[in-house]
Amino acid sequence: MILDVRHIKKFFGNKLVLDDVSLTLDAGECLGVVGLSGCGKSTLARIIARLIDCDGGQIVLCGEDITHAAGNDFYRDMQMIFQTPEDSFDPRRTLGASIAEPIKNFLGGDNLRGRVENLLAEVGLPAAYVDRYPREVSGGECQRAAIARAISVAPKLLICDEATSALDVTIQAQVVALIKNLCVRRNIACLFITHDLALLPRLADRVIVLHGGQIVDSGSPRQLIDDAKSPFTRQLMASDFWEEAV
Repeated sequence: MILDVRHIKKFFGNKLVLDDVSLTLDAGECLGVVGLSGCGKSTLARIIARLIDCDGGQIVLCGEDITHAAGNDFYRDMQMIFQTPEDSFDPRRTLGASIAEPIKNFLGGDNLRGRVENLLAEVGLPAAYVDRYPREVSGGECQRAAIARAISVAPKLLICDEATSALDVTIQAQVVALIKNLCVRRNIACLFITHDLALLPRLADRVIVLHGGQIVDSGSPRQLIDDAKSPFTRQLMASDFWEEAV
């Protein structure tokens, strides 16, 4: 098991945002997390990625309890892909320099440029993009570069927090296919957080539905269509786009 999240609670002030949320994730598996805005999806991602603390529960990554871990050693096994790729890069540095940074920090070694060029090729970008700045590429290209950076240290877990929501529909489908192929080929576990139901059947092996900070349903995309247990889930599943995608 790559990720084991146990009974997570989170308060913002007096408001309970996540209430007893538990999930597991195995190598090569993609778990989709879906729900309306404000349901706690991104908060859950940020807690798992140790960007914010939880107020209860436990996070176990690759057998190690990281609930209160300090430092950043665990980022060797876990990487995150954010919603707006341009904001995740330093505008003063080339894409190549940003992609090379985690390699230097966690892996070391020589021939960094060659290794970065190989990563760019793996995500469908020419070697020349090593020398380009974030402002010089499209949103889709920038997100591909962000994916290259995320896989550069061969993580066990990718967390994608609305990683396609800033892209147009055609580019979304390409990026989803890329993430799926990389996770299968590299045996990476993927936590994919989205509000777009139509993306999940192409990507997710399992889906959990968050509502009011709680998991109200879980199963494969097909199971949620055929046997949704929560009225809220049935309302979400009524989307024609979801039906056609499944």
